[in-house]
Amino acid sequence: MIPMQTTKQADKLIVSDNPVIPFIEGDGIGKEITPFVQKIIDAAVEKSFGSKRKIKWLEVLAGEKAYNEVGTWLPEETIEAFRKNIIGIKGPLTTPVGEGIRSLNVALRQELDLYVCLRPVRWFKGVATPLLHPEKVSVTIFRENTEDIYAGIEWAAGTTEAKKFLNFLQDEMGVDKIRFPESSSFGVKPVSREGTERLVRAAIEYAVKNKLPSVTLVHKGNIMKFTEGGFKKWGYDLAEREFPDQTFTEHRFNQIKAEKGLKKAVEMYNEAVDSGRVFIKDVIADAFLQNTLLKPEEYSVVATLNLNGDYISDQLAAMVGGIGIAPGANINYMTGHAIFEATHGTAPDIVGKDVANPCSMLLSGVMMLDHIGWSEAGKLITSSLEKLFDNGYGTPDLTRFMENGKPLSTYEFSKKIIENL
Repeated sequence: MIPMQTTKQADKLIVSDNPVIPFIEGDGIGKEITPFVQKIIDAAVEKSFGSKRKIKWLEVLAGEKAYNEVGTWLPEETIEAFRKNIIGIKGPLTTPVGEGIRSLNVALRQELDLYVCLRPVRWFKGVATPLLHPEKVSVTIFRENTEDIYAGIEWAAGTTEAKKFLNFLQDEMGVDKIRFPESSSFGVKPVSREGTERLVRAAIEYAVKNKLPSVTLVHKGNIMKFTEGGFKKWGYDLAEREFPDQTFTEHRFNQIKAEKGLKKAVEMYNEAVDSGRVFIKDVIADAFLQNTLLKPEEYSVVATLNLNGDYISDQLAAMVGGIGIAPGANINYMTGHAIFEATHGTAPDIVGKDVANPCSMLLSGVMMLDHIGWSEAGKLITSSLEKLFDNGYGTPDLTRFMENGKPLSTYEFSKKIIENL
């Protein structure tokens, strides 16, 4: 078999039987979990397809390993490898807090314009959670990945840049609501119509394709009228303009209610739902966080901005057992580029102890297999995890909360996953 690049033609990925997939080992526990994740994926692919298909793994550098070996945190060669091969996967990367390098994860997303952070959240039977009914949680989050305050447009208090920005706000824009102007740092929150539309479009297409009942626009438009409020407005506009026969919006419901009364609005809503159309609704972010705890079954697909999405992803992950079993991917649906990733940090406190949980990165690998059309292998991995969790097996971070938990080392757990494929 000759290793080949993955390409995209029109709206379809062209994946060979021996695709080259770049990977970043990651920092901290990354060097422990990544080799096991690769072994499990390789075993599942072999069991599903025999010798017909095999991944050609290509290591590329980022983070501490890159800095130690080539003197830079994110080499251009790494970005180019992901750009060239379309699909990739990565372990957790170090991000210093407060100063130093900016987030490498954010840099990769921005360089490749990976505008969707996709986070599917589900519960595995046997995994302990704080909820009475975790089985009701099945939510896929579409988090905007390139805008909002994560764009990195900010200036530290006391700098020349901060002073210049303050002068602009006060002198040119007439802003007089900064409580302590001389000691303030400043950040800018860009939110665009184009960025909103491509995110919401992807979320609606996902809901339609998977026959899911709703897409919820989560925002803080009650406070940030033109950024978060713009996101809400542009999301509704996009749904009504591009998906008139596949969706029914809460915005339209309210229009009908105002013009023809509640009874008619309810009637048209019921007709839309009965015909399989996706209901597009919105909710304020803080209300959403409460609602997901009280009635998670009301949400299936969520579209939200970058900062809200960060909070939402972690809360929903905690609701089903923790970020250690939460997968994620960063995707550009137009170019086809996608990087699948461990969603947790580098966990320096457990490095070298052989107790790291590989499931976040592994389940991201399952997402990757589904994405390239090798879902048979992904289903084997998911089924194996379901069996093991249901019988109380897992790494210590999971089993400590299980009623009859049987803790295994990273090596033992990974081996058991392969044995149960």
